[in-house]
Amino acid sequence: MNTPIYDFVQNYIKSNTARLHMPGHKGVSFLGLEAFDITEIQDADELYAPNGIILESEQNAARLFDTAKTVYSAGGSTQSIHAMLYLAYLKADKSSRPFILAGRNAHKAFLYASAKLDIDVEWLCPQNTDSICSCIITAESLENKLNTFETKPFAVYITSPDYLGVMSDIKSLSRVCRKFNIPLLVDNAHGSYLKFYKNDLHPSSLGADMCCDSAHKTLPVLTGGGYLHIAKDDKYGFSKNAVNAMGIFGSTSPSYLILQSLDLCNRYIDEKIKDDIKNCSEKVARLQYLINQKGFDIVSNEPLKIAVDFRGFDFDFAEYFRSNGIEFEYADNDFIVFMFSPQNANSDFQIIKNAFEKLNIQKTKEIENIEFCVAEKAISIRDAIFGKYEEIDTENALNRICASPSVSCPPAIPIAVSGERITENHIALFKKYGIDKILVVK
Repeated sequence: MNTPIYDFVQNYIKSNTARLHMPGHKGVSFLGLEAFDITEIQDADELYAPNGIILESEQNAARLFDTAKTVYSAGGSTQSIHAMLYLAYLKADKSSRPFILAGRNAHKAFLYASAKLDIDVEWLCPQNTDSICSCIITAESLENKLNTFETKPFAVYITSPDYLGVMSDIKSLSRVCRKFNIPLLVDNAHGSYLKFYKNDLHPSSLGADMCCDSAHKTLPVLTGGGYLHIAKDDKYGFSKNAVNAMGIFGSTSPSYLILQSLDLCNRYIDEKIKDDIKNCSEKVARLQYLINQKGFDIVSNEPLKIAVDFRGFDFDFAEYFRSNGIEFEYADNDFIVFMFSPQNANSDFQIIKNAFEKLNIQKTKEIENIEFCVAEKAISIRDAIFGKYEEIDTENALNRICASPSVSCPPAIPIAVSGERITENHIALFKKYGIDKILVVK
């Protein structure tokens, strides 16, 4: 597998050319990476009009992911989410106001994209859930929901895997979307590696028409590196405008450090990722067995993620794991999420194994169920996010209209959607997740 972007930069460094161009560090080392950090000089190609080394590298990635088109993102999945909504919206029937049908656990980047594009959203809510992070959508529930609309949504949007590592049945959901002739978009930010698992579990292989990957989350790529994938059959012709869509929402100064990282990752994928993921997933499976033996439930079904259910225990598990030299991906009062990749050393697995082996506690509290659903839509998402707002105490927010979502990242899943009227249930959830101040429309 060739690495045209990386090779170009290496040759440029060796040429000792006078850098009378951006960036201002001129290749002089401050952090240590500056020599590799270039801009769109001659023959370096351009991310949003590629016809040289970047295009060649993206074509390599498309072959590896078996897609009609793969476009690089230097702005993570956030940029790709914006582009996906834009591309789907371009195909929408504008005879009436178009809307999208989305899983309620969508990342706030989806809300921001909806606001910028002035898109209305109808929500798919789970019948039962243990967390704001999860929204299990079945093919049956999706079909039932679609049958309630006189005018169909221009797309269906789901998050899989979700933040707790729960994967949806993309294949079944895709069949429903094909039945209604509606494109399926998937936020696969946490699942880049799923293409190369022993069973190909990548959304683009299972029927998603478009999906985004945050390569940096699970592959050896610098933070911000991601992909927009268009499915092999490209049923809706999204490939034609994909690069332009990414350019609309991306910086005109994309990081060549990130692009080199994505480029080098192609070689890693081509040469050894399948064996590495196999070995890593086997270690994760052994650790899952130990955790179950210690009396804890695991809610994730994603191969390289362990989300442990700690509800009912009167114990600060987050502080415990940190005191044992472990920093996790996410924790709240109910769950802790551990993310693994082949780049985790054997010592990492041993450290967490030792920490769980030392635990010997029993449940002492009743488990509180949560109600996570849709409230009254008072104004549009766009008007709520771009209108005037004020910050108030959560306890005083009853019946006020949510402005920008008040939620930390991770998991960046809004408890109240912008434009919704805040209910007592919202307030209870805000308090549960430690949110004392929220933004409301003036």
